[in-house]
Amino acid sequence: MKYPRALDDLLESFRKYPGVGKKTAERYALHTVTKFSEEEIDEIIGSFQRIKTEIFDCPICGNITDQNPCYICKDDSRDKSKIIVVEESKDIIVMEKMNSYHGLYHVLKGAISPSNGVGPEDINLSSLMERLKDDKIKEVILATNLSNEGETTALYIRRILEGSGIFVTRIAHGIPAGANIEYADEVTLSKALEGRREF
Repeated sequence: MKYPRALDDLLESFRKYPGVGKKTAERYALHTVTKFSEEEIDEIIGSFQRIKTEIFDCPICGNITDQNPCYICKDDSRDKSKIIVVEESKDIIVMEKMNSYHGLYHVLKGAISPSNGVGPEDINLSSLMERLKDDKIKEVILATNLSNEGETTALYIRRILEGSGIFVTRIAHGIPAGANIEYADEVTLSKALEGRREF
């Protein structure tokens, strides 16, 4: 069936979200058109406009924020001796939900991927190096993803920090709590074995 142009454009907009295929996008678009009132649509449009005008990257850590600096960077109670390096802002949200880490963060805005033409200069690395000139920072915790790109990025950062006097660690990757070994893939199992510690 051929949809009106505006509905087709809306459908294509929904498809830009991760995990949203054609059928889901179609369902979202039709629901928006047939079930939402004009006020609800205006509310959604307003939310998108506020994101465009009010949300920006923290000039210190690169996290998304609506204040300068972000609430984490300006929190004096945080441990200023540790920085967790992550690929995306969403990773900070996950870390903060644990409520067990109270140090600083740095968002790379991606990962090194030579096959995709993404080099060290294309991610938020230079500002990290600038931050690490601060004598207060004693440890950098690499929390990039367990992917080829994430591993390449972690290795690159570790290499450039060699001899700096900063303790570089990597978060452990392994089998999640409650999971059975038989369902773990080779990479996960290998990382779990590498990250073993005294019991």
